[in-house]
Amino acid sequence: MREIDRGRAARAEARTRIEDAAARLFAERGFAGTTIGEIAAEAGLSKPMLYRHFDSKQELHLALLERHRDELAAAPVHELLYGEGDLATRMTAMYDAWFGYVQSHPYTWRMMFRDTTGDEQVAAFHREVQRRQRETDMALLREFAPGIPEAELEPLGEAIRSSLYGLALWWLERPDRPRELLVATMVRITRGLISTVEPPSGERRGGGATPREGAPAAPDGTD
Repeated sequence: MREIDRGRAARAEARTRIEDAAARLFAERGFAGTTIGEIAAEAGLSKPMLYRHFDSKQELHLALLERHRDELAAAPVHELLYGEGDLATRMTAMYDAWFGYVQSHPYTWRMMFRDTTGDEQVAAFHREVQRRQRETDMALLREFAPGIPEAELEPLGEAIRSSLYGLALWWLERPDRPRELLVATMVRITRGLISTVEPPSGERRGGGATPREGAPAAPDGTD
């Protein structure tokens, strides 16, 4: 391996160690209760080394939130809109992918769902994440329950979002509960909402076809 490649690999490895250590400490102690020195020690690095990667604790916190928001967004909506099987099968795959990520990153998700910083920039980030999640759930409802009145879409999207986040927080305190239980609960909630709306004439709900031509593209959300 060339020297420049070894250097890049070492920097990437150090950054990952910093982010993983910060995620654990922020989740356990909160933003205010964690110092840069503690993060560096947890990562097995010096403070000057940490500052080569992040200028401040706030920048590190925001980087963590952005990284995990983007990773979580990658698979679940694709499973719903383009996966195989009927609506229930695709919805189950979507929620399983979402809760699977939560299960794999418990420290980070305490940060994602609970803002302990008191920092306005971080609070704004949380509001943006919630907005994206809500819009994703609104796109879901537009696609599979097109008869819902437009005025109801945003509050219903918020109902799905808050249920999803609430169950994730509940689960983080009860890690012995099987993931399948959370998935089945969200499928029941969502299908219950969809079942209250009559599909347009000539359409059959829950088929296995891919989305209709011209269906709304899902926002870059955290569902």
